[in-house]
Amino acid sequence: MNSLIHKSNTLLGRLVIAALLLIVAIVISVANVTHADNGVKNQSGRILTIHDRGTTKVVVTEAANISDALKEAGFVIDNNDVVEPAVTEKLVASNYQVNIYRARPVIIVDGNSRTKVITAYQTAEQIAQSVGIKLYSEDKTILGVTDNIIADGAGLQLTIIRSTPFELTLYGKTTIVRTQAKTIATMLTEKGIKLSSDDRVSLDLNTAITDGLAVRIWREGKQTITVDELINFEVDKIKDADREVGYVDVRTAGVKGSRNVSYEITIQDGVEVNRTEIASITTLQPVKQVEVVGAKGEYTTPTENETITWDFLISNGFTKFQAAGIMGNLMQEHGFNTTDTSGGYGIVQWTGGRRSELLSIAYPENIYTQLNFLMHEFNTNYVGVRDAVKLANTIDDATIIFQNKFERCGLCRESQRVKFAYDIYATFRDRQ
Repeated sequence: MNSLIHKSNTLLGRLVIAALLLIVAIVISVANVTHADNGVKNQSGRILTIHDRGTTKVVVTEAANISDALKEAGFVIDNNDVVEPAVTEKLVASNYQVNIYRARPVIIVDGNSRTKVITAYQTAEQIAQSVGIKLYSEDKTILGVTDNIIADGAGLQLTIIRSTPFELTLYGKTTIVRTQAKTIATMLTEKGIKLSSDDRVSLDLNTAITDGLAVRIWREGKQTITVDELINFEVDKIKDADREVGYVDVRTAGVKGSRNVSYEITIQDGVEVNRTEIASITTLQPVKQVEVVGAKGEYTTPTENETITWDFLISNGFTKFQAAGIMGNLMQEHGFNTTDTSGGYGIVQWTGGRRSELLSIAYPENIYTQLNFLMHEFNTNYVGVRDAVKLANTIDDATIIFQNKFERCGLCRESQRVKFAYDIYATFRDRQ
């Protein structure tokens, strides 16, 4: 009897243990699903849109800088490649447009010299500087496809047309200057030197300009002097809405230029009473300074917002026709004002949940914040609209697609939007 009872209890115990194990398995499964859901819902990071040789890849990353983010995304960067923003750029904004310029062969033709280099630089000045070739402001450059594919292989060719250096003595001041002009007469026109009836030139105006030629110009009668003067450099300020006002990062240091300036002076009783500039030659071109300045929370005018919006859309891959079509709608919506109205918030007139999402971002009334939010919508819920606009080949098509698929207005006034778009295109079409 004891043996039977023991056997019965053992079978029951096994059933109980099996039931408990089943319950534990269900709990763990539910917990994993919940954790997975939370992982999706709580996913965070910065959005990088990476452009590489005609392809685009969008990734979300929590990397500290561009370099780490590219490695995570599987991009291999060669030492000769160029990345903008730089690979050392720290990630502080919510989204970035990253351009990878791959190195390719370039044949540099400089007179009788042909040099093959591997470089990712895009302009003639950058390519020449990267290999230590000095370009003068008077030199000309031609960048195109190589003219000898069999010998050089596929690639680009940079041809440098050198200016001619010669000695110019201008009203007593001797300087080595350079020119593309062929004769003294055309050189004077190129340099903006206008001769008066009292001026004299040491050589015939039809004399050919050759390397080492000496030309002397003077003025008879009145006293003239020639002095060296500095030329201040310009400063380009790039506004960064993710940096606080007061932040300044000098990307390219400015360098002052210099010029030789000739003056005609009048002296009475040993005192100069009048000075008139009669000619000048720039001997050293100033180098523009480029600064990134903080603009977080900074407000702009609607007119400034137009220019900022145009530059933003072009930099994000829209053509001039497409940018004009989008902006024609924004002009109709709120005239590029970033403020709140009964009809909606900001340049697009966001409403409902989209308005609430924008207002949850720091400095929602800032033009840069609103443009970044617009691109965020283009790259998420409105990818189809973005792609449709980017297929538009006319201003009319771009305007109407954005109107019908993005704004989805009630009373659209389509003809007015199209008119605004054409006006904006006429204003900005020549902007680089």
